[in-house]
Amino acid sequence: MRTSSSAMISLLYILLFSVSLATSNTVHENFLHCLSLHSSPSAPVSTVIYTPTNSSYESIFESSARNLRFLSSSTTKQPKLIFTPSHESQIQAIVICSRKHDIHIRIRSGGHDYEGLSYVSDVSFAIVDLVNIRSISVDTQDESAWVQAGATIGEVYYRIAEKSMTLGFPAGICPTVGVGGLFSGGGYGNMVRKYGLAGDNIIDAHLVDVNGRILNRESMGEDLFWAITGGGAASFGVVVSWKIKLVHVPSTVTVFTIAKTLEQGATELVHRWQFVADEIHEDLFIRAVLEVANASSTGEKTGRASFISLFLGNTDKLLPLMEKSFPELGLERTDCIEMSWIESVLYFGGFSNEESMDVLLNRSSPSKNFFKAKSDFVKEPISKIGLEGIWKRFLEEETPIMRLSPYGGRMNEISESETPFPHRLGNKYIIQYMLIWEEEGIEASERHIGWMRRLYSYMAPYVSKSPRAAYLNYRDLDLGTNNNGNTSYLQASIWGTKYFKNNFNRLVHVKTKVDPGNFFRNEQSIPSLPLRRKKKRE
Repeated sequence: MRTSSSAMISLLYILLFSVSLATSNTVHENFLHCLSLHSSPSAPVSTVIYTPTNSSYESIFESSARNLRFLSSSTTKQPKLIFTPSHESQIQAIVICSRKHDIHIRIRSGGHDYEGLSYVSDVSFAIVDLVNIRSISVDTQDESAWVQAGATIGEVYYRIAEKSMTLGFPAGICPTVGVGGLFSGGGYGNMVRKYGLAGDNIIDAHLVDVNGRILNRESMGEDLFWAITGGGAASFGVVVSWKIKLVHVPSTVTVFTIAKTLEQGATELVHRWQFVADEIHEDLFIRAVLEVANASSTGEKTGRASFISLFLGNTDKLLPLMEKSFPELGLERTDCIEMSWIESVLYFGGFSNEESMDVLLNRSSPSKNFFKAKSDFVKEPISKIGLEGIWKRFLEEETPIMRLSPYGGRMNEISESETPFPHRLGNKYIIQYMLIWEEEGIEASERHIGWMRRLYSYMAPYVSKSPRAAYLNYRDLDLGTNNNGNTSYLQASIWGTKYFKNNFNRLVHVKTKVDPGNFFRNEQSIPSLPLRRKKKRE
């Protein structure tokens, strides 16, 4: 046993030889020794460490880094170390030793954090990449599943469909998004009006806390469990796995997409959609997507609105529902496509009819882009004049997108304090703003981000106020950031109340209780309150 431990220390030292993790060799060696002491002989941490001198480092770092803005930036730092644990005991060792030796860590599940907070930082850090923690166990009898945090939502959908064609889960549309961030930030998709958020359907979790303990819902307590089902788990620990409640889906669902340009009445249809989409039957989800297209007659740029829908039922039930509630769209039987629910996942993921379900197991995005995103919540319909202003600004850019996703239904029935995600009753729909570009360089990024900020400013009169709300999973550092290390409650509340409204205060108190030293932190993590010193008796 002593020989094995000694060999492990030697291997760790070789791996980390050129990496400056501390200011003294003694601290450096102590960190390596700590990892070896807390490693299981059957799963040593030494086998899952990568440094910049390792030939695989760059490919592992970039494998799930989605935003090229941060891969090419000279102002952000890459990790000194990347850990790719395959066993929860390795995560325990990493947390224990990183905390002991003051090594800052970031947790990466799928790498879709819009501001890159799971894989870049302004300070020296290490990544704990959960790519190898992704097993999924589906129990059709219990109608539940255990999903490890490194799995993608595409993998989750695939494994459910393997076992049952009439069970599903209400989560996101992009199949390469990791469940670690998606579930812990809320997570919504095409069944949000029927079943609520992904976070609303979490029934248990396993989390490695700041002390390296593995906790479940019972042992962590309801406050911490509440916090990680919508408040961003990376502020509180490392979620290793989630137990999710599966939901019923019919054997046949119906999808359709109808697109109209400005010349074909797009503005009027979007205006009418706002009065319908959140009030219609909860089995029907109609997303409106605003973008720039070429006019068919002239070839010049114009605005286009696409209405993309999932109905949990067949065409015969859908048509009269649409005729009653949204006849202006002009839906016809020939527009409707009947399929299974899992096939609708492929449809909304942008895959062709010929694609095999196996494509959901591909963790790589088709392409990586430079992009900037923002979010808003809308409580009252935007006027036609307001919509026309959006189109005017859209024509200044090449590939702007606004995705308008309706709420209502089940979302209206859940209290805004039930989970940290507060955007429930009173919100008609959520807006995702997205701008993608191809040019490299700081000048191009500043130009496109400047346009996005101007559009966001224009939208202020039409969206929620006091606070102007935002969605955590559409991360936006323009809302405010923390200081390096500890930050004040007041400073963090600038962005925190936008994401969480009144729930921010409870999140801060949970954080202070479970991580008083603020070990788990990033630019928008929940802060810990400063510890009060007891007054000495005179």
